[in-house]
Amino acid sequence: MRRYWSILFFISLLSVAGCATTDDLRRVHGDLARQIQVTNEKIVSVEQGWAPLKDELKDELKVEIDGVRKEIAKTNEAIPSLRGSQAEGRAEMTEIREQLQQIRGTIDGLRKEFSTASSRATKREEEEKILREKLDNLAFKINFIENFLGIGKKDEPAEPSAEKTGKQALAVKDAAGSGKTDKESLYAAAYGFFKEGKYEKARESFENFLKQYPNTEFSDNAQFWVGECYYFEKKYEKAIVEYDKVTKNFPEGNKVPYALLKEGLSFLKLGDKASAKLLLQQVTKDFPNTSQARIARAKLLEIK
Repeated sequence: MRRYWSILFFISLLSVAGCATTDDLRRVHGDLARQIQVTNEKIVSVEQGWAPLKDELKDELKVEIDGVRKEIAKTNEAIPSLRGSQAEGRAEMTEIREQLQQIRGTIDGLRKEFSTASSRATKREEEEKILREKLDNLAFKINFIENFLGIGKKDEPAEPSAEKTGKQALAVKDAAGSGKTDKESLYAAAYGFFKEGKYEKARESFENFLKQYPNTEFSDNAQFWVGECYYFEKKYEKAIVEYDKVTKNFPEGNKVPYALLKEGLSFLKLGDKASAKLLLQQVTKDFPNTSQARIARAKLLEIK
């Protein structure tokens, strides 16, 4: 293109200058014709070279378009199936949620029932414990009065000595070998010996009980009965030591007034009226409205 513009500029220049001749014009026209012919040939060549590429690109583009159309068709065919699967999935999820809700409701109901049952069981255990303590205290009071008056053994039903000894030995053996009710069985066996007047065996059994169960609801009782065994064996010095353990080892227990009273009576048996008087006065002062206080007052009157 620049050559064209140069030639035209040259022709114009010649025309303006007036120097151009016919031959020069012809020569210029010839050059222009050749340049135009060369340019046209190049255009044709380019068009010829582009034609195969154009056809090839068209074919490739057609193939790509056909592939995309097929994928779209497959997708369109799969959409209804997917929608159906989604609907089924939603229905299943809804059903599962409903089932889970029902299970949660059942669990909540069971928890409430369990809580109610546990509360009832706990309350029942507490009531049984209170009743057991009341019965134990009542039995202890009866036994204390029986032993104080010396009538405990007389109320026992007659039974062959060998048979009773065998039963008590078996009870001790069973108590030592059992699991859950060891303390109750062992305590009952020891007290059985005491009721029969077998104070040495009873004392050994109570001491064995205290070694195994030093801090149970029966421990203060067992310690008191050890003192009682010595008292009925007329070993008053040892009885005093064991009664004193009740007040020191179980100061919050309900056997303290019993132990103080019997400790005072033991001193009285030994002829130590001063010590006996101090202990009996302590009973009347610390436990004024009890049967032990009434007995202590009676003994104090005897001392005077």
